Formats: sequence, C-alpha cells, structure tokens
Amino acid sequence: MGRQPGDAAHHAAGQPDPAKIRTRFPPEPNGYLHIGHAKSICINFGLARDYGGVCHLRFDDTNPEKEDTEYVNSIKDAVQWLGFGWNNGGESNLYQASDYFDFMYRAAEYLIEAGHAYVDEQTAEQMRINRGDFGKPGVDSPFRTRTPAENLARFREMRDGKHEDGSMVLRAKIDMASPNINMRDPAIYRIRRATHHNTGDTWCIYPMYTYAHPIEDALEQITHSLCTLEFEDQRPFYDWLLERLTEGGLLASPPPRQYEFARLNLTYVITSKRKLAQLVYDHKVSGWDDPRMPTIVGLRRRGYTPAALQMFAERIGVTKSDSWIDYSTLEGCLREDLELKAHRGMAVINPVKLVLTNWDEVMGAGHLEPCSLPALPHPPEGTESPVRHFTIGKEVWIEREDFEEVPPKGYKRLFPGNKVRLKGGYVIECTGCTKDADGNITEVLATVVPDTKSGTPGADSVKVKAAITWVGMADGVNAEVRMYDRLFVDAHPDAGGKDFIESLNPNSLKVVTAIVEPSLANAKPDDKFQFERHGYFVADRNDHKAEKPVFNLAVGLKDSWGK
Repeated sequence: MGRQPGDAAHHAAGQPDPAKIRTRFPPEPNGYLHIGHAKSICINFGLARDYGGVCHLRFDDTNPEKEDTEYVNSIKDAVQWLGFGWNNGGESNLYQASDYFDFMYRAAEYLIEAGHAYVDEQTAEQMRINRGDFGKPGVDSPFRTRTPAENLARFREMRDGKHEDGSMVLRAKIDMASPNINMRDPAIYRIRRATHHNTGDTWCIYPMYTYAHPIEDALEQITHSLCTLEFEDQRPFYDWLLERLTEGGLLASPPPRQYEFARLNLTYVITSKRKLAQLVYDHKVSGWDDPRMPTIVGLRRRGYTPAALQMFAERIGVTKSDSWIDYSTLEGCLREDLELKAHRGMAVINPVKLVLTNWDEVMGAGHLEPCSLPALPHPPEGTESPVRHFTIGKEVWIEREDFEEVPPKGYKRLFPGNKVRLKGGYVIECTGCTKDADGNITEVLATVVPDTKSGTPGADSVKVKAAITWVGMADGVNAEVRMYDRLFVDAHPDAGGKDFIESLNPNSLKVVTAIVEPSLANAKPDDKFQFERHGYFVADRNDHKAEKPVFNLAVGLKDSWGK
C-alpha cells in the first residue's frame, strides 16, 4: 500500500525534505471514523495545506485481531470525502505501520544489544502488581538482569514461534521507580498468533502502539506529531525511544516532536468506538451509517457536508484544555453551509386536504393553474435562481397545524373567516371544515380569491398576515420522510460511569409519509434541500429512488432542542 521506509524516508536517510512541515493522520483500521476523527483530519491535513507542508495518511495496523480492510477502505473514503488527499506533487503519502515491521524488529534487536530492552517472562498479573502505582514505585522484574545475549536469543525464539501467546514480552529498560508509570519498563513487543490483513502470517510477534508510533513518525520525517491530551504522559517514552535509536544510528536527527491538543467533547454524543459498536451490534441503530450516529458515514448520510464539518473544526479551534462543545454549534455550521446552497421545495409532513370550494366556478372545472417559485432565494452573485414549477387545482395538501377551528391568540393561519396566501399561489379565505364520525378533521374548506396569484398584477390587492406552504394534489408525490433527532436525551450520556443505553432518545426517529412538490421527486441520492419552514433534508444515499423517494431530516431551521 505505502512506500517502504528505505525508499521514502528522507529523514532516515538524512536527506533534506522539500516539505516545510509533515503531519500525519494515523487511525487504527479497527472501526469507522467519527466526528472526533473528522476534527483530527481537518487539523492535520489543514495545517499541512496552510503552511506549505504535507500530511500523511498512515494506518496504525499493529493490532491484527481487530483490524480489517473494510475499515481501511472506509477511512480512505472518509478522508477524501472531507476534501483531503495524500498525493502531493506526484508523491503518494499513504502508509501503514506494517510497512515498517522489519525495521521495528531490527530496532528492537538494537535496543536489546545496547542494554535498553529485555525479555520478561512474568505473568501479566505479576507485571501489573510489580509495576506499582502513583504512590508506590515499581519492583524490578527478576528477568531484568539478563545479559543482552540471553535476551536476544529469547527474543528470536519469540519471533520464531517457539513460545506461547502471552508467555513473555519484550520490555524497554528505563526506570521502575519513575513517577511517570508509562516509563516503568513499558512492553514494546508481545507474542500474538493472528493473521494480519496486510502481512498475513509472516509475524507471530507484534509491536505495541507506543513503540511503533514514534518509529513510524521518524521514518516518515514527521515534524509535528499531533495527538490528543491522553497521550501527554506517553511523550517522555516517545522522546526516550527516538533518542536511543538516534544514538544507535538507526534514525537521523532531529527527531519528530509530539504535540497534544484537547480531544473533541460534543454534548449529546458518544465517541467511544466500543460504545458505538455496542449500539450497532445491539441493533439500537441500523448500522455504522445510521444518520443518528456520530460516525463520518452517519453524518454524511444525515446530510452533513464536508464544508460544514471543516467549518466546525475551524470554529471550535485547537486548545490544550478540555471543554464541551454544544451540539448546536455543529448544527449551526450545517445550516450556514446549506442556507445558500440548498434548493427550496415545499413538503407537507402532516397532511390534511384543503378543498377550494369555488375553484370550478372561478377557474373552470378540472383546471390546473401553473405556478412557479425560485429554487434559490439568494443565488450566487451574477447568476439567476433556477425555477421550480408546480400546479394548483381544486384540492391541495396543507399542514394539519395550519388550520384551527378556534384559533389561539395571535394565530394567523387558517381559521373560519381568515385569509392567507398559499405560497406561490393564490389568496384563499377559510370557510370551515368537515369531520368524520369521531370528530377528526378530514377536510379544510376555503374559497379562492380571484386575481391574487403570486407574481401577477394586482396580486397584492388583498392583504394577508400569513403565507402557508402546500402541495397540489394533482402533482404532489408521496415520499418517506425520516424525522431524525438527537440519539440521546442526556447532554453527557456516558459521564460518571452512567449506562449510556438508558439515555437513548425513544423519539430519535419518526418515519412519516409526506407529500412533496414535483421538483423534489427529481432528487438524486445525496441531494440536499430546504423543505420550506421544516428544515434541511437530504435524499437518502442508500434508499432513495425516483419511484420511492426517501428524505432524511438533516437539521431544523433553528435550534429547537429543549425549547
């Protein structure tokens, strides 16, 4: 997949690097990326773009049991969808840790020969106890005083498959009394018989992430190794390892440097891969790309755009202090992006029939009057808005909430004796309604006021206080509309050891049959619209078909959560 370290690493070879800075985005291919990864992608690729540098995409595939090419492909797709790439001036900067397994093994043998590493045969429990804690220094392993020759022989036996999984590990020899527990002889190789998605069964020992990562950074000449704050305590080992390998001539100076920033904490969202997987495998959601999921594939299916996510990453910035970002900030970025881009259309989500009782008399029996409205109220400067066309006839669909028999104070829509405008159509005057035997309203009745069609002379001769959306019965199209809401009702669903499953929002998805204007029936999967007065919607990228339209609510027109 990537280039070999001997071919690619200017740094290792001591050659000057044409890039001013090199960053990297290093996901482990063991799941689908989420909104937190989107922030990291925007930071790493964005910094390289802004400062004349290069960003590498590197798969940290050191844990073969949990990794899969499905995840590799989904990660590559996510990075490209967000608007970034790893090809720079004809140079491919796509790597994987497994490209460097041979080098990492040679580096481990050097550490053993130089007295900086030893093979430990304690059990995992013994190692845990002897490691100590914050108040108690660790205890040296009884195997710590082996000679380099003994350790080298043991390590080669590990490589050759002569010992059981978990029976021994290679540890760095640093300081068992260090106040930083990460420096108390951390494990750097373990035995694990597992088929690797890239190297197959070549290896039965695999490097630990904390050992592999700095080596990968150095071989790729990374200048700024950006990671989240939980790795701050690992930085001393990062620096220790690179200093030892530089001393031994395996790597050239200067080594990369690690910089930490606060991870993304977003209200009403969880970003733990384990917990997201639980939602999928327990069928609390329909899959990794469920539009309620904070995964990049879920956000994409929900209707989020690369521009909105880049705007979000820029707006929240990079800090060293942990803080919570309100979910409405993310939603605001999507609204801002779609406001000028999304074509408008009328859709009736909760329909009731409106009958214009004098239509045949005024307009002619069976007559359908063509109407039109701009698809973009604010087209780009120097351009004209596309126009959407639809018809009005004797019967149209309106929102059930747009009629009240006894209107509450301040109500300006349809009630007996009141006039409103059907948007893009005529002024009408409400005369009443019909009901079924149970008292439910089945039809709203009104009369059309002649010579008031929008855009015609005299259209404004009758003043009204409200215009309502509608869809003609003659050319309206049935559509499945999925009304999504936040997945959790608790702003911090997994804080303080809470069971996040108990915070699931029972109303996070409501599926309705809506009626949409004909222009919306021509939507292609992933097309985004503003359903006037309802919000922004996207034609579902999986399920939407011309013969069966399916739209997902991306975000409402304003933040209504908790109001």
